[in-house]
Amino acid sequence: MTELARQRPPDTMRCGGQEAAKRASDVLGSLAGIIALAPLLAVLWCLVRWTSAGPALYRQERLGRNKRPFTLVKFRTMYVNNDDRIHRQYVTSLLSGDQAPTGGQRGLYKLENDPRITAVGSWLRRYSLDELPQLFNVLIGEMSLVGPRPVLAWEAEMFRGPDHQRFEVKPGITGLWQVSGRSRLSYLDQLELDVEYVRRRSFGLDLAILVGTVPALFRRGTA
Repeated sequence: MTELARQRPPDTMRCGGQEAAKRASDVLGSLAGIIALAPLLAVLWCLVRWTSAGPALYRQERLGRNKRPFTLVKFRTMYVNNDDRIHRQYVTSLLSGDQAPTGGQRGLYKLENDPRITAVGSWLRRYSLDELPQLFNVLIGEMSLVGPRPVLAWEAEMFRGPDHQRFEVKPGITGLWQVSGRSRLSYLDQLELDVEYVRRRSFGLDLAILVGTVPALFRRGTA
């Protein structure tokens, strides 16, 4: 675990005022990101749309704060009408501890050499460009710039007791485990870091995670 994951800054985000300030920073940050990245978003939309059949955007129901369902938006990285049973089996094995970590550039909760992923989708995932549309989820208040990874309902059903603390806050586009050695962490390690973020959350920690996210993405992309 990295030094950032070991640090324990004081919690400064428990009161309503701090929550309001975090929301304000999410609105300003997501709006600035959407405006600044608009040309890139348009190019990626066209790239996905033109290189494989199906819509450019992929929508999926995830669990947000207090396990409230919301529709997460991403750039589509898979062929349409695929079967998710192989992914369910893989994640189930990781949560049960039956399968050893595989490492790799896509992170441990995603299959290596997944035949469902398009060529463009593989590149988008390597740099997490597929997640950029989630800025709109942040803007409308369903997500935050920083927080635990948004999970599927069937994943949450297999969580251990302490893991459910992650639902005390909004899920984020980036988080503590993304800057703490993503390709070297097991799925259970990732869950622990999500809970660690909830327990330690502060503006200072959010800022450190945001600053560390870009170099973490480039390290993954060149790994």
